[in-house]
Amino acid sequence: MLYQYLYTCFLGQGVITYFCDYFHGIIDIILLNQARVRALEDLEMILNDKHALQAQINVLEMRLAETDTRVRVAAQEKIHVELLEEELQKLRSELFTRGGTGGNMQDVHEENRLSDRTSVHSFSEELSSLKKANISLKDDLEALKKELSDVKGTDERVLMQEKERSSLEYALKELEIKFSASQEDVSTLSNLKFECKSLWEKVEHLQELLDKATKQADQAISVLQQNQELRKKVDRLEESLGEANVYKSSSEELQQYNELMQQKIKLLEERLQRSDEEIHSYVQLYQESVKEFQDILTSLKEESKRRAQDEPVNDMPWEFWSRLLLMIDGWFLERKISTDDASLLREMVWKRDGHICDAYMACKETNEREAIATFLRLTSLPKRYYALNLRGIYCMRITSAIARIVMIFFNLSFLLIFSSGLHVIHIAAEMAPVAKVGGLGDVVTGLCKALQKRGHLVEIVLPKYDCMEYERIHDLRALDVVIESYFDGHLFKNKVWVGVVEGLPVYFIEPHHPGNFFWRGQLYGEQDDFKRFSFFSRAALELLLQTGKKPDIIHCHDWQTAFVAPLYWDLYAPKGLDSARICFTCHNFEYQGSAPTSQLASCGLDVHQLNRPDRMQDNLSHDRVNAVKGAIVFSNIVTTVSPTYAQEVRTAEGGRGLHVTLNSHSKKFIGILNGIDTDAWNPATDTFLKVQYNASDLQGKAENKEAIRRHLGLSSADVRQPLVGCITRLVPQKGVHLIRHAIYRTMELGGQFVLLGSSPVPHIQIIE
Repeated sequence: MLYQYLYTCFLGQGVITYFCDYFHGIIDIILLNQARVRALEDLEMILNDKHALQAQINVLEMRLAETDTRVRVAAQEKIHVELLEEELQKLRSELFTRGGTGGNMQDVHEENRLSDRTSVHSFSEELSSLKKANISLKDDLEALKKELSDVKGTDERVLMQEKERSSLEYALKELEIKFSASQEDVSTLSNLKFECKSLWEKVEHLQELLDKATKQADQAISVLQQNQELRKKVDRLEESLGEANVYKSSSEELQQYNELMQQKIKLLEERLQRSDEEIHSYVQLYQESVKEFQDILTSLKEESKRRAQDEPVNDMPWEFWSRLLLMIDGWFLERKISTDDASLLREMVWKRDGHICDAYMACKETNEREAIATFLRLTSLPKRYYALNLRGIYCMRITSAIARIVMIFFNLSFLLIFSSGLHVIHIAAEMAPVAKVGGLGDVVTGLCKALQKRGHLVEIVLPKYDCMEYERIHDLRALDVVIESYFDGHLFKNKVWVGVVEGLPVYFIEPHHPGNFFWRGQLYGEQDDFKRFSFFSRAALELLLQTGKKPDIIHCHDWQTAFVAPLYWDLYAPKGLDSARICFTCHNFEYQGSAPTSQLASCGLDVHQLNRPDRMQDNLSHDRVNAVKGAIVFSNIVTTVSPTYAQEVRTAEGGRGLHVTLNSHSKKFIGILNGIDTDAWNPATDTFLKVQYNASDLQGKAENKEAIRRHLGLSSADVRQPLVGCITRLVPQKGVHLIRHAIYRTMELGGQFVLLGSSPVPHIQIIE
């Protein structure tokens, strides 16, 4: 019974329903296979009938050809007879004109007439017979035409059967796909079975402990029975003692015997009392253990039901959850909900809770006030399913070994079930496709999407450039809130915008600074870039502080946001923004964000404390500070784009002055090879290509090559002529002189070269 009970608790009715669906799918596949076989048999019979009819048609066509030949021969003979008759008529007229009266001539004439009549009659009969045969052949031909039309109808039915067969094959393929998916589910189910088996083993172990406790209780009962027998013996001894008291005065030996018996009785009574106390304690302990065990099983059963009801909603796109998260943050910044409510609602969005999804759908058409009220009702529920009755369970007096084992098992299950991902916030200057100059934008977007798919909560903070591709931002809106941040001794207001890019929640900071930091028509290349991005770095941290976020990781990229690391530890961790660890990624050590020391004070950092060789002082110029060096020193971990590049920059040639700092912090410096976003860079689905292709079908590459040649006005005379493409930023670090040499060498060898890129260096920049 205990086995069946736990089976129902841990697996539930969902597994039985799953098995029913699985076997129904197998039955459908078998029925479709049978229908396919029957259709193929019918098609084979129809094809056989078609071949037989075709053979009959061929025979009749041969007979018709023979009849036509005979008719033509008969017609030629008829013409010949008519010619003979005409000659005979001419002979008669000639004889008549000559007036011959000889009797012999008349006899000859009569014989000729008789022979002519006989031949004409025979020809007429033969001709009539041929006409009759021709008529019968025409009738046969009409019959054959009808049969041929029937055969055509049969062909149409055959085509219909073939179409039906193809549809059945398509359905069969779909069912096979479903069958493969069901097999994956079966593998998942096998894992569940293995976990259930381990649970059964633990329950069996618990049952063994219960059996041992029961045996101990039985032993205690047997001891109680023995004590009762001892009590009876004591009663008998008391009776004997009474009899001995009668004869006490008569014998000293009887007196001594009586004293001895009294001592034994006292010892027996003490033993009996101790036995009663032990039995009572055993029984009480057993009852408490059974009660605690039943309570824990009941809690596990309720938790299993809650888990079945509160499974994460996986059928909604990431863009939906990002939009929901931004909406909650907007309410909090606009002081429409409290910090605790915002934290709880964010956690529900992070876990993709079905309750908050249903609430959003229910209030989708209502106004904001009603929507907020609906969401706040969710926060009034018990502290979510993962709180469970854990406090009550921990407060229990767990005195038995069984209850302890069950509690340990429950705690392990709790940790496995309710462990979640990390909260990661990226602070960057680029993000593809809305604000992209080089590979940094692609890496930020691709990495954030990959982390999001793994169940982590990912958010991005960007400057609000005037030159962004705003049409690629979904649900862009300004929040009714202003974030103030310090810069150059003053507090400047920042407008906060939110939107969804590639399914990711993004916060855009628009500074209200007289320098119009991010309204320059370009992302980089300004004289005051150091001030622009140090301002943005502090404003981004101020946004995190004001929104009450508690991220696990703050990830900053390149020198533009390298200021985040020292700002976080020196200024914002003491203010309460102290839950995170800092990850800094340098995508190119050529650009280090070096500036005069005085400019560092603008964002509020202590120049005297940071302008030191072990902090932010530039290794090549001691009167300047280096933003990348500061990030290396103050970050918890530092990464770059590949293990090979990580080795290169630790040398004097590749490190550009930072090799000493990187070597002194080598334990936290690693190279991680960059990947690509296979959803975006997939030639099989890329809509920007004229023709899509894949690894098994490369025909589209040739067509795309021809299309780009036509677009650029290149010669297409030789389809095998190589076409070399190069997309890069034209800076000295990329080897511009090597690219130029490759262009000339390619053209000398008869190839074509296409170059796409721009350069901040005036003498390199190519002007159309």
